[in-house]
Amino acid sequence: MNPEHKFLVHIKSILKTIPEKPGIYQYFDDKGTIIYIGKAKNLKKRVNSYFNKETFENGKIAVLVRKIADIRFMIVDTELDALLLENNLIKKYQPRYNVLLKDDKTYPWICIKNEAFPRIFPTRNVIKDGSQYFGPYASVRMMNTLLELIRQLYQIRNCKLNLSDNNIKSGKYKVCLEYHIKNCKGPCEGHQTTEDYNQTISEIKEIIKGNISNVLKQLKDLMMNLADNMEFEKAQLIKLKMEHLENYKSKSTIVNPAIDNVDVFSIVTDENAAFVNFLKVIDGAIVQTHTVEIKKKLDETAEELLTLAIVDLRQRFNSASKEIIVPFALDVDLQKTLVTIPQRGDKKQLLDLSERNAKFYKLDKQKQKDLIDPERHTKRILNQMMKDLRLNELPKHIECFDNSNIQGAYPVAAMVVFKNAKADKKEYRHFNIKTVEGPNDFASMEEVIYRRYKRLTEEMQPLPQLIIVDGGKGQLSAAIKSLEKLDLRGKISIIGIAKKLEEIYYPDDSIPMYLDKKSETLKIIQQLRDDAHRFGITHHRSKRSKATIKSVLTEIDGIGYTTAQVLLRKFKSVKNIEKAGTEEIQKVIGKAKAEIIINYFSKEKLKE
Repeated sequence: MNPEHKFLVHIKSILKTIPEKPGIYQYFDDKGTIIYIGKAKNLKKRVNSYFNKETFENGKIAVLVRKIADIRFMIVDTELDALLLENNLIKKYQPRYNVLLKDDKTYPWICIKNEAFPRIFPTRNVIKDGSQYFGPYASVRMMNTLLELIRQLYQIRNCKLNLSDNNIKSGKYKVCLEYHIKNCKGPCEGHQTTEDYNQTISEIKEIIKGNISNVLKQLKDLMMNLADNMEFEKAQLIKLKMEHLENYKSKSTIVNPAIDNVDVFSIVTDENAAFVNFLKVIDGAIVQTHTVEIKKKLDETAEELLTLAIVDLRQRFNSASKEIIVPFALDVDLQKTLVTIPQRGDKKQLLDLSERNAKFYKLDKQKQKDLIDPERHTKRILNQMMKDLRLNELPKHIECFDNSNIQGAYPVAAMVVFKNAKADKKEYRHFNIKTVEGPNDFASMEEVIYRRYKRLTEEMQPLPQLIIVDGGKGQLSAAIKSLEKLDLRGKISIIGIAKKLEEIYYPDDSIPMYLDKKSETLKIIQQLRDDAHRFGITHHRSKRSKATIKSVLTEIDGIGYTTAQVLLRKFKSVKNIEKAGTEEIQKVIGKAKAEIIINYFSKEKLKE
């Protein structure tokens, strides 16, 4: 028990009375406001666990416990009842420390009205008048597609007339245009019986529920009976209905049709939230799909969040499926519901599909937030990098180094700079290696790191939070030597990245770290490394090109590097310049310099 708790005596007295039964518990603050609602298989053990600890791994839980002034609980028959009650109370009171399923939309339903000759229409208002409601539909397009199919298959009324027996028998109504264009069979004038209309409604209910196979079987039997009785026109109409249904079913079927009446749930989490996707499958066809976001409050586990979402979504979408497919075991008794954790096969494909939807939803939400607040996007990436690379501060300023040489010739190095996870190209720098002879990448790296940070310290310029060297342990060790000489070791974080397996090396650690290949942190590091390599290669080629030009044309008195470059750009090679006529060269570099070039090559010929 926390000795600092203000309501210690009162809380102690309540803890003694809590039974070892399933139920829900509510925590209140000193103002009488509900701050947390929980459920438990064993109320006594669960509630006491909050007050038996001296310390908590999660600071938020410690804060919650300090604010508890009163506890109330309610016993229920089963753990599932506790889950349902917890879910309903959280929605009603929205306590501060409970996770909330972020989903404030009002979704549409398909209503079959409780009336004579029931109408079928979409609505967002559920009225308890005995009408039947199917849904809700997270996808309005899916609902409209279903309603359009029903209109194609069946002739049902869309008017709001009160079609009581007395009104029909008294001849109160006359058929409208819908009857004449064969969208309605005219029950208002008694052209259709109640029994016939209700049979139509029964078939429609089966289609809405996703039981298309049952409807197809009934229609096929009816078609065969009509054909046997020589009623071929009616049989042809039934056949057309079956084709419409088959077409609708084929567009929805994605796995084995034997998978019948199953709910699929998957979860994707990060530090702050979880995203749960729900698929309802009937006869191998997805008839319902929805994804919710759950904001974490007390560092809840994936299992806790998924359990909460399963109860909420099944309740919301009126699902009574006897089987649910989930990615891992749940420590909860869902009574008569079979819990399947598939490892392979069609059910595993469904689970994978659900997970892809959850990941896409998470990514889409992230993109929306990033578009609204670009700075938030940058902070998120920097925070993730700090966590992934075990840094002590945000890497707002990163510098990355790469060496370039071919067989030791013209050794150069390049440095690229990223600020706030974006390239700052005006800060990019080239280095010509001055103190190293031959192909020695380690010594070259040591020289460049020393020169760069000696200059920054002397000029009192800001240092980066992170240095990245392109290479493994050898390159990293060379860079660290220079930091030690400058007394900067430990003041700047430094890592090396090896190209083959994208291994991340740390100082004094021979075992590399491997980042997730899809992580944003690795992508940023790869972009830095690739940019440094490209920038270094460009400088290396330029240096080689200058050296080649210098060796021939710039040895001529009066001809500089720029003139030589202009001539080579025009004539492509020194041989072509030598063969060119005086007028051609004059057009490119003028009369005076052309004469110098012509005289030089004339003297060279005489020497031969």
